[in-house]
Amino acid sequence: MRVLFTHSYFLKFDEKQFNQRKPYPPLATIQAAAVIQQKYDVRLFDTNFVSHQNEIKPLLDEYKPDVLVIYDDGFNYLTKMCLTNMRDAALDMIKIASQKGIHVIISSSDSTDHYANYLKAGANEVIIGEGDETLNQLITNIDSNESIIEVEGIAYQNSEEIVVNRKRAVLTSLDDLPLPAWNLIDIDLYKKAWLIHGYFSINLATTRGCPYKCNWCAKPIYGVRYNSRTPHHVISEIKLIQSLFNFDHIWFCDDIFGLRPKWVEEFNLLLKKENITIQYKIQSRADLLLTDENIKNLAESGCDEVWIGAESGSQKILDNMDKGTTIQEIKECTFLMKKHGIKPCFFLQFGYLDELWEDIQATLKMLFKLMPFDIGISVSYPLPGTKFYDMVSSQLIEKTNWTDSNELLLMYKSTYSPKFYKTLHKFVHKRFRQKQIERSFNIALLPKWMYFKLSSIIYYLLLLLQKT
Repeated sequence: MRVLFTHSYFLKFDEKQFNQRKPYPPLATIQAAAVIQQKYDVRLFDTNFVSHQNEIKPLLDEYKPDVLVIYDDGFNYLTKMCLTNMRDAALDMIKIASQKGIHVIISSSDSTDHYANYLKAGANEVIIGEGDETLNQLITNIDSNESIIEVEGIAYQNSEEIVVNRKRAVLTSLDDLPLPAWNLIDIDLYKKAWLIHGYFSINLATTRGCPYKCNWCAKPIYGVRYNSRTPHHVISEIKLIQSLFNFDHIWFCDDIFGLRPKWVEEFNLLLKKENITIQYKIQSRADLLLTDENIKNLAESGCDEVWIGAESGSQKILDNMDKGTTIQEIKECTFLMKKHGIKPCFFLQFGYLDELWEDIQATLKMLFKLMPFDIGISVSYPLPGTKFYDMVSSQLIEKTNWTDSNELLLMYKSTYSPKFYKTLHKFVHKRFRQKQIERSFNIALLPKWMYFKLSSIIYYLLLLLQKT
């Protein structure tokens, strides 16, 4: 039996991400492929470097798969946003394959939320939620012509009726999964894209899920829970990748890395014992980064960059979001990270309900006082299954998703207009870069007129270099 895997994230359909030239392989896709590869012949059609979804046609004709599995990378936050460019491409690939008589299975955030649309397009089954065990059982049943009625975690069409089977229990022992099928990835394509940055970064995941309940954050695949691989298992994957190709850096793409300080401590000790030196970045939370010992273990193990969801400098907005963190915690963890040589980075979010001008000012004040290493700015984005979505869903009439990640359109009524937030986004980025330039070149003591002229020249020079 031949199984072709693919996913629906096309870098070339997302100009902002394409121009950044920091692509990562579809990790969840090759994790699921590794499970199926144990019993069946498997190939991968990696859409990251494909110009159009029609490019799958020659491979379907040449490989003649029995099953096409469109399995999105649930570790990539962009797939959670359900960008319409990618949705349309997925639906097209379903139609192309089904017209050739190929059995089609899909697993993604968007198909989990809108399974009827994908079944209508021609998918035979939609996997609801976490897919490794579900896919394994489903393909085994298809191969042996057994009924799928008892397969947990799927939706399918039965005559005129859509059937949604009972949910599957989540995986708790992640060490039991095989290591991702890195043999399916053309790693040279990724290395070539990263050349402009002078280093090559690869992605790994140590956990699944997030136990926190920020009311705008959707978790359709891994849910509100937290299961972790052991440090031994993670290090075995690092060794595997090191044996396959060279890399300089790791992006641990967990929603929350190192929830338990003891895990980080053990990871640090094992890396030293194995004489493995790595450099990596993570995502975490301000309230998890408040002890000197924990930050020390992160730094010693090779962590050089931490992204936290700072979101806002207004405690009112953080509380409205059910964020569960405080401004003081953001300040304390930023200080601690800088103390240990780790670069703190902030995700910021504008346009949340009831955000006023003083809340925006509080965010800017916090940002320019703490001066993280880098920032990512967005406007609040309503996703199905969240409390925030329920609060604004009645306003989502003409548009419910962005076309690509750079659209940054406010899709509901907030305090200010969508145009205001787009202007704010540009202003904050520009002012932040100018502040960085001021510190980097130590020109704060120059006369104001000279500082603004010099910083603007440097800023636009860097912008020009980035575009070229």
